[in-house]
Parts: sequence; C-alpha cells; structure tokens
Amino acid sequence: MKTASVKVLSVIVACTIFLFSGCARKGSPQYLSSQEKKWNKLSSEVVSFYRKGHYKESFNTAEKALKLARESFGPESTKVAASLNNLAELYRSSGKYEAAEPLYIQAIKIDEKVLGKDHPDLAKDLSNLAVLYRMTGKYTEAEKLCKQALEIREKTLGKDDLDVAISLNNLAIVYRMEGKNTEAKTILERALSIRENKLGKEHPDVAISLNNLAELLKVQGQYTEAEPLFMRSLSIMEKTLGKNHPNVAVVYQNLAELYEETGKKQEALKYKEQVVKILSFNKK
Repeated sequence: MKTASVKVLSVIVACTIFLFSGCARKGSPQYLSSQEKKWNKLSSEVVSFYRKGHYKESFNTAEKALKLARESFGPESTKVAASLNNLAELYRSSGKYEAAEPLYIQAIKIDEKVLGKDHPDLAKDLSNLAVLYRMTGKYTEAEKLCKQALEIREKTLGKDDLDVAISLNNLAIVYRMEGKNTEAKTILERALSIRENKLGKEHPDVAISLNNLAELLKVQGQYTEAEPLFMRSLSIMEKTLGKNHPNVAVVYQNLAELYEETGKKQEALKYKEQVVKILSFNKK
C-alpha cells in the first residue's frame, strides 16, 4: 500500500510541474502550433542553405524537418509529404535519383489520401516526380504525370491560371525530348499567352516563355521566327533582372548558337563573349 501511495504521489507531482512549466500537451492546439512554427522555420532554412550553396546543412535540416513532421503531426500529415518532397528535391538536384524517387512517391500517396486526387498540392508532387523521370529518360512516365498535373490544375484553378502555364511548360519540355515538336509548340504558345495576360508583357516569366518558344523554333530550323522572340526575351530580362543575371546568359547563349547555325560568325562571337562576361561576374 505504501508503494502505491508513493507512485500516485509521484504522478501528481509530475503533473503539477508539467502544468506550471507552461508546456503544452502533445497533440494539443498549443503544442501543434508551436511545432508548426518550428517546422516552418526548418523548411525555410532548407531553401536558404541550398541557395547559399550549403548543401550538407540543407540536407541535414531537411531530415530534421521530416523527423519533426512525423513525430508531431503523424506519418500521413501533409507536412510530412511536403518534407518528403523537399528532401527528394535535394537528392534529385545532387544527382541521387534512386534516393529521390521513393520519397516523391511517398509524398504523392500521402497527399492523394489526405487531400484527394484533384488537389493542387498533388499536382505539385506529380510535377516534381515528372521532372525526375524526364531527367532519367523515362519520357513516357514523365508525360503521363505532366498531363495528370495539368488536368488537376485546369480543373481546380481554371485553364488560365499561372500554375497551368507552369504545367504546360513542363509538358512541352517532355514533348521536345520525345520529338513531338508540333505538340510542344502549341502548348508553349498557350503558356506564353497565359503569362502575358496575367503578368503583363514585360514580366521575367514572360521572357522565359519567349525563350523556350524561340529555342524550339531554333531547333526546328525556323531561325527567322526564333530571332525576334529571343531578342524580346533578352530585352525583358535585362530590364527586370539586370544585365548580369544568369538567365540573361542563357538567352545570349541561345542567340549565339542561332547566329552560328545561320553563318553569322561575328554576331555569334559577340554573344558568346557576353556569356563569358556574365558567368565571370557571377563567380565573384
């Protein structure tokens, strides 16, 4: 009996200390709110470390965020899915494709179960896995996922939403890899139209669409049609991003190739020099 009394007393003391410490019970709204703030902070740090080139720290932080999400919100939380996606993106960007794929698939299964098959977040998951498949030459699988993501976004967001333009661009890249240039041109033109209508004609994303469409035309040998699109893309990027932005170097390189292929050696050399200049500037 004495032993029992001691045990009960110890529990009472423990509870009293817990309550007076101001801690929140696991699963309570206060606890979940606190853990969500920690998870958001870790997730932001993953991106910050990556952008600074601190890849080891980015990986470690992504794993911490995933662990926290699982322990705090449960194994099938959308936050777990987001953390899986973040970690998978890091693996993909570092060329560890086999490690990335199962993480993407786990994220898709969680979001599909929790959010449903027509949720925009699921479209993001599908798009990320599609990029992985495209990079590993699995074009059939990539095309299927791109179309699925596009269908979800058109259905839930509307056919003129900016995320729809992203899906169109992703699908166009896959089409190009498959040699379906006619299909790619059609949807790149549609993506460009959406961005011009939503963002205005001088937006950096419009410049990206112009470059992508011009690059397709260049590959098809339609140099006369491609050149003014490259020039317009270059003008927008220099105005909005600055003359030393890496994206500006990409357009210069594309123009250099166009001029080289059309026998304009002097123009090609001029733009190649600009590429070197920008790359050197960004190494400082």
